[in-house]
Amino acid sequence: MPTTAPHSPPALNRRAFLSALTGAAALPLLAACTAARGAGGGLAADAPLPTAVARDTRLTVSIHTTEKQLEGAGLLGDLPFTVAGWPNISAGPDVIQAFRARSVDVASNAGVPPIQAAAIGFAARIVAVVTKPVPIYQFGTAPGTAITTLADLRGKRIAFSQGQAQGVVVLRTLKELGLSTKDVTLTPLTSNQFLTALQARQVDVAPLSEPSTTKYLQQYGRDGARALDMHAVDYLTVLWSPVEVLTDPAKAAAVRAFIPYWVRGQIWAYENPEKWIDLYYVKDQGVSAADGQRIVATTPKPVVPASWERAIAWEQETADLLAEGGFVPRVTASELFDRRFERVAAEAATPQYRE
Repeated sequence: MPTTAPHSPPALNRRAFLSALTGAAALPLLAACTAARGAGGGLAADAPLPTAVARDTRLTVSIHTTEKQLEGAGLLGDLPFTVAGWPNISAGPDVIQAFRARSVDVASNAGVPPIQAAAIGFAARIVAVVTKPVPIYQFGTAPGTAITTLADLRGKRIAFSQGQAQGVVVLRTLKELGLSTKDVTLTPLTSNQFLTALQARQVDVAPLSEPSTTKYLQQYGRDGARALDMHAVDYLTVLWSPVEVLTDPAKAAAVRAFIPYWVRGQIWAYENPEKWIDLYYVKDQGVSAADGQRIVATTPKPVVPASWERAIAWEQETADLLAEGGFVPRVTASELFDRRFERVAAEAATPQYRE
């Protein structure tokens, strides 16, 4: 990992963030790898979903874990459409840029990126939901800091990505501690910059998830870096697509057909931990088998709700929290969900994985 300090980030500013997302600076690079979208078009937002999937329909799917899960489960070749590519684009702001550049048709993120997309006027919809009712993030501390408890966060520099789940768990933690954003320094970064910022001591703490936490502590734990448990939950994992994709009948049918594979891949990984550890954590992510076992032991069971009511309520609470902080305008969460897809994921899950 690089250890040189990145350029000092700008002050946290909602207008600057939204301008960055709507700007065209990143589009030429993304456009270079754009797969041509189908020209079908014309599917109304309230029209029944088509179910016939053409093999030559092409989707670009930016979910690396699903690619590996389907590989491990022997299902990768069973997809009834053509995967034009599996680009490894995962950070919410990057996914939004890729959607806008027509480089990605479907992605998986936490609940925050769809809120950010709505905030800049980009039309995208959630088509599937999996819930995680337990914390999956920890605060990683910079080497040599004296931070040992959450109470020590007052006055500290915290890596903050307002367009990702990592930003919301920071806000939820501050609220839990009775602190406001004025009691800390929020340093605007995207999650793929967090490790470098910690290593360079540009920030004091950053929210990390596995396998990044393990990789970071392996390298810097001997220098005093540590991980602090948090209580804030990142409840939603969503599958989402641009509205432009969902108005193309062929692509909408392919997205619908992909959802059961997205669900089954997660279930396969949960039910086959040793195979998943070897395939993904050891061979793909470069952590040891022992660390992979520890990571998997803390991974919650995927739960697929048959109804989206609770998910919508959670998304609204998150949107309101961001709006109260001045990071986004008010967003109506129910408008982010395409409820034609509501039961597709649950119908693909066996009863023990349904909510």
